[in-house]
This record gives sequence, C-alpha cells and structure tokens, in this order.
Amino acid sequence: VMSILLHGDAAFAGQGVVYETFHLSDLPSYTTNGTIHVVVNNQIGFTTDPRMARSSPYPTDVARVVNAPIFHVNADDPEAVMYVCSVAAEWRNTFNKDVVVDLVCYRRRGHNEMDEPMFTQPLMYKQIHKQVPVLKKYADKLIADGTVTLQEFEEEIAKYDRICEEAYTRSKDNKILHIKHWLDSPWPGFFNMNGEPKSMSCPPTGISEDLLTHIGNVASSVPVKDFKIHAGLSRILKARSEMTQNRLVDWALAEYMAFGSVLKEGIHVRLSGQDVERGTF
Repeated sequence: VMSILLHGDAAFAGQGVVYETFHLSDLPSYTTNGTIHVVVNNQIGFTTDPRMARSSPYPTDVARVVNAPIFHVNADDPEAVMYVCSVAAEWRNTFNKDVVVDLVCYRRRGHNEMDEPMFTQPLMYKQIHKQVPVLKKYADKLIADGTVTLQEFEEEIAKYDRICEEAYTRSKDNKILHIKHWLDSPWPGFFNMNGEPKSMSCPPTGISEDLLTHIGNVASSVPVKDFKIHAGLSRILKARSEMTQNRLVDWALAEYMAFGSVLKEGIHVRLSGQDVERGTF
C-alpha cells in the first residue's frame, strides 16, 4: 500500500492540517511509512498571488519541517514528471519517509465557470493565453521524433473525445441520481441488495450488572498493595467506588466500563490522542 495525497498549492501552504499531518508522519505507532505528496501548483490560489498568500518562496516549503525531499518539476514536460514520480516512489520505498512532488504548472481557465481570471490577473493570463497547451507541445515533439504519426495521434484524440461524448449522451438518460451508485466498495458482497453494509446490523452488546459492578470496582481500586497514591487521585477513586455501589455512572466511568468489558473479552484496546495517559478528560 502506498499513501498518495494530492494538494493544491495554496492549500498545501495554507491549511494547518497539512503541517499537522507532516508532524504525524514519523511518530511511533502512527507512521504510514512515507506518504507521497503531489502538489498541483498552478501558482495561483483561487485568485490570490503567491506573494499575498504565503511568506516563503515555494508552497512546498512547509514539507521542510520533516526534511522531506521536494522535487520541483515542469509540468509541461510529461517525461520529466514521470521520471520525478518514479524517483519519489523509489525514495519512499527505500527510506519509508515522506516525499513531495511540486508540479509547476498553470491554470488555463478560471477557478470555476463563473470566474474570469483576466479581471484580477491580466498580466499572468496574457502570458498563459500565449502558452502552447501541454498536449499539443508533447504531441508535436513525439510526431517530430517519429515516435507516433499524426494519424495515430488524431485517432487517439478522436477515441477519447468519443468516450466523453457517449458518456455525456448517456448521462442525459439518467433522471434519478442514486448516491449509493457513487459509493464504491472494494469488497464484493460487502453490501446487501439495498446498498446497506451487511456488517452494520448491530448484535446486542449489553452485559450483566455483576460484570459492570466488577469493572467499576476494579476501576476504583489500586492494583498494588500498600501503594502510596496522590490524595487527589484517591478522592476520585473513592467517588468512583461510591458511584458503582449506588448504581450511578458518569461519563468517565461509563467509558471505563466500555473499555473494561472489551478488555474482559480479550480484545486489545489502545487509546490515542491528547491527555489519554493522564485521563484528563
């Protein structure tokens, strides 16, 4: 399994979750053994110039926090992109560390159908309109090299256009949109006929009061004999013991009983997150 994350340039530089995820990348028990980050860097976040959107020269500078190698590659050169991607995959495979591919490209049209980039980016878009599209640029090169003929190229384009046109025509026949058709499942037989996951029928999970009392008593005791415990903690344990006897439960004890009942069945429970060791919350 290889983790691949696809980012936009402005999001990569500006979303806190990116930075937070990088800091999870090498933690014991959390690591994915390296993620490949592909940044589609069209050099304009929605309508904002990079110089107004971040303090560093590259959107990918945030990856330097974990010393991830960063490959900046000209997206107008498909072979260079392929080469860099295979180097990135090899790096990840060899060192099990994060790696970043910065596809330096441009956005030919606006952010969406309603956006006219010439309003806010006239100089940039004058330059972009002069650019030969990457498909034409690469096709011309391959034809000049004799790798493909003009006829082969035109046939491929026609074939692809036909696939799109036929799908578009078919789409008009669909009067109802079934969301479940879009939700793919990698496991055949995972869903029943109505699209519900078979495993979602919940068996009863209740346990006997004796078992709850037992877990409550264990949860309010100290496992070691004559162990000197902090006064504040002993108050908490005493209150927990009284609650168990009075058949009362607060949030913390309810959680404890849930964990305890699962542990009693021999299922390993691992808590993660802030303050779980101290149980502050």
